[in-house]
Amino acid sequence: MSSSPPTSTQASPSAMAPFSHASFTVLWLATVLSNVGTWMHDVGAGWLMSSMAPSPLMVALVQTATSLPLFLFALPAGALADILDKRKLLLSVQCVLAVTALSLGYVVYTGLITPTLLLLFTFVMGVGAALTAPAWQAIVPSLVPKPVLQQAVAINSVGINISRAIGPALGGLIIGISVAMPFFSNGLSFLMVILALLWWKPPQKPERLLPNEDLWGAVRAGVRYALHSAPLKATMARALGFFLFASAYWALLPLIARTVLKGDASLYGMMMGAVGVGAVSGAFIMPYFKAKLGADKLVALGTIGTASAMLILAAGFGHVVAIAVCLLAGVSWIFVLTSLNVSAQVALPEWVRARGLAIFVTVFFGAMSAGSIIWGQLSTKVGIPMALTIAACGALLAIPLTWRNKLQMGASLDLAPSMHWPEPVVEAQVNEDQGPVMITVEYLIDPAKGADFCRAAQDLRRHRQRDGAYAWGLFEDTAKPGRYLEYFLVQSWLEHLRQHHRATRADQDLQKNMLAFHIGEQSPLVEHFVAPKPVMPKGAKEST
Repeated sequence: MSSSPPTSTQASPSAMAPFSHASFTVLWLATVLSNVGTWMHDVGAGWLMSSMAPSPLMVALVQTATSLPLFLFALPAGALADILDKRKLLLSVQCVLAVTALSLGYVVYTGLITPTLLLLFTFVMGVGAALTAPAWQAIVPSLVPKPVLQQAVAINSVGINISRAIGPALGGLIIGISVAMPFFSNGLSFLMVILALLWWKPPQKPERLLPNEDLWGAVRAGVRYALHSAPLKATMARALGFFLFASAYWALLPLIARTVLKGDASLYGMMMGAVGVGAVSGAFIMPYFKAKLGADKLVALGTIGTASAMLILAAGFGHVVAIAVCLLAGVSWIFVLTSLNVSAQVALPEWVRARGLAIFVTVFFGAMSAGSIIWGQLSTKVGIPMALTIAACGALLAIPLTWRNKLQMGASLDLAPSMHWPEPVVEAQVNEDQGPVMITVEYLIDPAKGADFCRAAQDLRRHRQRDGAYAWGLFEDTAKPGRYLEYFLVQSWLEHLRQHHRATRADQDLQKNMLAFHIGEQSPLVEHFVAPKPVMPKGAKEST
């Protein structure tokens, strides 16, 4: 295996192809071990809370404390991952998480833990996960070549679920020794990731031609891209429709084991482990179902499986049936999660990848957090079985309601940088922060094709706004039918230069389609207008 930067010539169609790249393999193994520790923590936290404060709402709040930070902080974390060194960011946060997990273990071991303190520690751990989740997802394309990206995403999901199969079972066992052991184990597991990141040498990036974006400017750019990216918006709609209802299963599982099934920590650990075993098994059979059904029907099948699992658990048939149903839940979970994750990955170019994935993560965990609170509160009023039944019906209803949002629409797009825009011609120096900037493009169109041109221009509008324009318009000359003027506004000259660097080959194809309507002898005339610098009042001095 080679640790050199992957190239397209290294691609392989095999499902195991990502393991031919050393960097992917080492980081994958380290994160699997770390995730084992994380699942041990989750089992320990859920069981500890059910012992200290066994109300459904308090137990559900453990899930909320885990997922809420990912909803609150994933987007700023994605912006940081796009503008900072991802390796250094990951190393810093992993060190903090190791110290936090070991401190929690000490507090539990000494008997100082309280429900509030447990929620606080869990929230801090969730903040750490939020700060690293976009960066972890965004580095995958730098570990493997593009032809095996889908296999790498699927293998990452397999790794998460291998840890889900092992971690809960181990956590359930060692709780019997000491309830503090899962937290100590989690703290030590972070050391594996730290060592792997110290070993990893990421491929060198090309020298930046433009200054880094500031944090909030990067956040705005990420949100703007998501609002105008049809493939990403469709993926998020499907994610919201699934995770809002599937969260009932995760939030209430400790109480399903303890209250509905009258079990102990071992049963809870086996149920969580069965979910992981089912997910790993699902990863191996998923390619067959994906080939037969496609991504959209595969997500629908996974949703039906999840709803069925919740309905059977609500009936409380017994321990053996519950463990078997958890296998079904695991298969269904991997079907849905991998399909949605790949759909988000292929919708994003490199410059906004971490931010786009962070927005996907925000929707994911926002739905999980809100759902956990809803189902925890509802189960307090109507009981756990009825809450599960309502959640299952809602998941089934979401299938037709979100069906028009198709997945993996970005798979056919070439999102590599095209650099096809010529640099704007300037006769005088323009400051990078000067703006706003207006760009105009003049087209000459056959009047008989005007309607077709205007329809095609709507795709161009989304492209302009997605990459930085905050206003766009198209006008026809009343004195000369067929003469159209497109304009768009960007915040500053620097932001317009970034538009040049953000353009992809898919954008280039779109612009070629627009140019096919142009009948002028010369290319469409492009002009740039920048707001003049403010004039200082006579006698005034510039502030320093």
